Amino acid sequence: MKAIRVHAFGGPELLQLEEVPDPRPGPRQAVVRLSAAGVNPVDVYIQRGGYARTPPLPYTPGFDGAGEIEQVGPGLEGFAVGDRVYVAGPGETIAGAGTYAERVVCTASQLHRLPARTSFAQGAALGVPYATAYRALFQRAAAQPGETVLVHGATGGVGIACVELARAHGLRVIGTGSTERGLQAVRDRGAALVVRHDRPGYLDEIAAAAPAGVDVVVEMAAHLNLDKDLGLLARRGRVVVVGSRGRVEIDPRQTMGRDAAILGMTLFNATAAELAVIHDALISGLEDGRLNPLVGRELPLAEAARAHAAMMETGAFGKIVLAI
Repeated sequence: MKAIRVHAFGGPELLQLEEVPDPRPGPRQAVVRLSAAGVNPVDVYIQRGGYARTPPLPYTPGFDGAGEIEQVGPGLEGFAVGDRVYVAGPGETIAGAGTYAERVVCTASQLHRLPARTSFAQGAALGVPYATAYRALFQRAAAQPGETVLVHGATGGVGIACVELARAHGLRVIGTGSTERGLQAVRDRGAALVVRHDRPGYLDEIAAAAPAGVDVVVEMAAHLNLDKDLGLLARRGRVVVVGSRGRVEIDPRQTMGRDAAILGMTLFNATAAELAVIHDALISGLEDGRLNPLVGRELPLAEAARAHAAMMETGAFGKIVLAI
């Protein structure tokens, strides 16, 4: 089968399309014939070699994908050959066998049923972005219906997921972005206010729309925005740091009078029980139409290097997916 392989950490040009042996399922495993693989920022950070968790070389990147079960190993219950599934869950890239490939071996915990109304490309957009969004909103920030959430960077994969999940749970959403196309997608998904965060005065627009402050901020670029976020919070407000590309200086006094909290998160820390709750919620939202992942760009598997380069560009629009 064809797969992307990484033999050395560094730039995207080191992603190589190679022929590798077809995988075989072990006990309580399945082989999924993938139709699409999702590309995430964490894939890029790992491939560069600077991430806290790095796999032994060589390895195949990718945590997310979607396709049909092709083989089932002994003892695997609940799934059969031909089932439509999306693949999600940290672990396989660290073991060296990720989803940037025609086939991938999965454990039962990484297999999730994909409703017929959801395309394989959309299924590949689910795992990291939607699980991250759910964990940020409900398992870390404990967001409640009626609260106001600011999604600071709402136009990318995690941002769109936050908007959809927040609206599905009765929250009021303010979303920011840097392109009109991206902000229209956020607006279409029910945001009460969208603002261009690349323009002067956008913080004043948010403050005017939420005079008592926002209850939750989901922050995609804390190295740029964390101190600004603290100034927008309501009393007992929470900032969840989903992404950051460097250090930042803040004024901690902004947290004191508000009894505010800054919460870090990574999907790698989610327990098996938490992941089960997340994916039950995601499948329910897919089935009833509340969740509709936005695939902003599809590239062939052979162009994984181009996908990694695009992932680091500004002006995110939905999810980047590799077609297989």
